[in-house]
Parts: sequence; structure tokens; C-alpha cells
Amino acid sequence: MGLLDGLKARAKSAAVKWGGGVPAQMLPNENAARNAPTSERGYRPTPENQLAYAYRQMWVDPVLRQSILDIREMDKLDGRVKRIHSKMAGHIVKGGLVMLQGSPSEVLAREWDAFQRRVQLHRIEKLKSDARGLVMEGNLPLQWVLDREFRVDAGLRMPSETILPNVGMDGRFKDVSKAYSQLDIMTGAELASFPLWQLCLARLDPDNFDDMGSMGRPFLDANRTTWRKLNMTEEDLVIRRRMRAPLRMAHVLKNANPDEIQKYRDQVEKDQANGVVTDYYMNKEGGVSAVQGDSNLDQMGDIVHLMETFYAGGPAPKGLMGYTEGMARDILEDLKRDYYDEIDVAQDSISYSYEEGFRLHLLLKNINPDDEDFKITFAERRTETMTQSVDIGLKMKALGYPMSMVFERLGDDPAYVEERRTSDAENYDPYPDAGGVGQDAAVPATVQRRAAKVSITPGNGRKGESGTSISNG
Repeated sequence: MGLLDGLKARAKSAAVKWGGGVPAQMLPNENAARNAPTSERGYRPTPENQLAYAYRQMWVDPVLRQSILDIREMDKLDGRVKRIHSKMAGHIVKGGLVMLQGSPSEVLAREWDAFQRRVQLHRIEKLKSDARGLVMEGNLPLQWVLDREFRVDAGLRMPSETILPNVGMDGRFKDVSKAYSQLDIMTGAELASFPLWQLCLARLDPDNFDDMGSMGRPFLDANRTTWRKLNMTEEDLVIRRRMRAPLRMAHVLKNANPDEIQKYRDQVEKDQANGVVTDYYMNKEGGVSAVQGDSNLDQMGDIVHLMETFYAGGPAPKGLMGYTEGMARDILEDLKRDYYDEIDVAQDSISYSYEEGFRLHLLLKNINPDDEDFKITFAERRTETMTQSVDIGLKMKALGYPMSMVFERLGDDPAYVEERRTSDAENYDPYPDAGGVGQDAAVPATVQRRAAKVSITPGNGRKGESGTSISNG
């Protein structure tokens, strides 16, 4: 019996022990790899990928590896590319991780806190490193490391260009106990193999999600050619400015022989080298005239075109990266919405990987995760400002949403908020009363605090959005 089967057996026994429940489901694509009786027919990959998988049995994907190497070089050499990667990673992990529960469970909250600290998911550096890896490499392979007591001890990000999915020409895993392998790029030897439960692979825009051999692509994968042209054009601009911009002098000595010209040249260059600024004196017919530099050095339309092409193919608008010239504010707001949609997709991909690790942690603790109602997500979505988040929360409250969902939308754990609210009512409220927080029968009704009333006026906000107003009843 494999380790994965042992984990499931422990989960099933735990379900029986705690009164029964839904047995733990199989991992995604595990039943297809085990040739379970399903109605699936045909091949998932394209004919080109089928041939590529046959070659990949001996080495990693050379196209993906070269793409990752190019992106890393761009990140090191160009501050604009580095800013895109850093800003995206920061927006993805803004606020950290939070566990949302349908019904609060102290056991689940305690296990999540222990798992989060042991795997260091409470540290923003770890989260940003994983997010940056997904953005730059297009893949996030997380290896779940177990200690001797079968506890999830770490979630390590592996270099995705060395990871090889062991799939057949049908796009399915040959063996889930050896779903992925890590190859030595220099020798081609297999360094390690990972079962499906041990290595969770998040993929960004794969050619086919259902094809297990289809790897993700970096965000700026298709922008490499444009970046090379932009970089080359900017270098040519610097060389042209250096060669054509300075003012030059044309010295004409009529009927002078080469020796006389050389003597005159040596004397002029000697005076210039010594810093002597003087007029030129000649005993022959001639003259000295100024040759102006290139007057078209300010024409940079080709660079502007390439830069706009580069940012048009990227995830972030150029206005968000500091290039705001000629961009209207309303257009920037619309582009930011599209950018935040990309951020939301990346957040869902990464948080799903962390949730898979937490489900493994629960299985090892004899807790069936399928019996629990929870979701791991990032606290802040769409990276709104505090004013925008509060406005959305007030509108949700006015529409009758449960307060727990309002707190979740604001990026807070409802159970933690309620715990703090109860603690503050017991320790800081000057009028504690069982009938309601802050209400006391001995206090006149005119001075009692009344619940705030939230009203929404459609079309009263910016760009046709609804306006929000708050009153004291």
C-alpha cells in the first residue's frame, strides 16, 4: 500500500470514528491515470504535443526552459520588467492568506494556524517569492515535505524548468506514484521523482488544462521579441546621440600638403587637450566652420511604438508602471480593471495550491477535509484601496448580506472579528449590557447609540456607479 493510500485509509477511519461522513475524494486526474472505468476516449494533447512528449522522456521541455531563461535575463537587465514582476507579485499577496469557513470551527482554525506557521505562509516574503515564481516561470511546483511524524513540514518551490510531467501520448499520468520527475539539466539524470500528492503544480495559461503534460507560460513569454527590439533600439539611440550630437569643426587649408595639414592638426589638438581656447591663425587660404550635430535626435517615434507594443502585450498598463503621459484617467481606470482580473486569476491559482497542502495536512491529522466547509484565499481581492473596500462592504450590508460575508469581502476572518468584538465589549465598552452591545436601559434613549443606516443611490457615484450614504437612523 502506497503512502497516498495510507493517507486515505487514515482519513476514512477518522470519518468512521467521528460519526461517518463523505469519504475523501481522489486527487484530480488520479482515476484516469489508474485506468478506472470511465467513458473517456481519445487523446487530450494536440498532435504536436504528443510528439513533444515522446522527446521529453529524455530531457525537459527546451522551449519552456529557454523562455524562462529569457525572462530571467530580462528581469535582471531591465528595470521595467523587474517592476512588472515585483508589482504583480506584491498585488497578488497583498493582505496575506485567510481561511474562510461556512461555519466556524475552532479545530480547523487551530490546524490552519499551525500549518500556516510551519510552512511559513504567514510571512509575506514566502508568499511573494511563490507569486513571483508563478509570474516569471508560468508554473508553481510546490513540494510538500513531511517530517518523521508525518506532518507537513514545508512547502518548497521547485525550479519549474527542471520538472518533467511523466505523461503518455494521451496526456495522462503513467503512474500517479511517479507523476513528476526532476531532471539534472547538465547530465539528464533523474534527481528525484514525486507522487501526485507530494508535488502540486499550478499552471498559468497552459495550452490545455486537461492535458497533464501541458505546462504553463510566463506572463511576458510572448513579449520577448518586442523587448529585444526595444532594447536594441534604445541602445542605437544612445550610440547615435553620442556620435552625432557633439558640435564639430571643419578646418580647410587650401593648397596645403599633407605635412602642413598634419602639423596644423597636431597643434590644434594639442591646444585643445591642454584646455587652451583660442582662435585659429593660418598663413594660407582656408577657414574654420562649425558642423552642427544631428537635429533629429528628439525623434523617438519608433521607441514609443515599441514601448506601447510591449506594455499592450503585458499584464499591467503602462500608466500603472509610471508612463502616464497622454493617458486619460478614465482609460487608466478601465485598464486597471483588466489588470486586476489577471491578479484575481493568479490569486486563485496560488491559493488552490496552498489549499491542497492544507487538505493533506488535515488528512495526516485524521481529519477528513471533505467533511469541512472551508476555503483558502487571499485576504484582499482586486487590490482596492481601503475607501473602496469599505464602500463595497457598506453596499453589501445595505443589500442584506450576512455580516460574515461582509467581513470576508473586506479581507478579515469573521470568526476573529467576532472574537475581538466580544473581547472589546467585555473590556472597553462603558455600557455593557446583555441585550446589546453599547445599550443600557438606565441611559436615556436620546443618548443611546443607534445603528447606522446605509442607503444607496443608483447612478450617484463616479462613472455611473451607485453612491453610498450613512446616517444614524
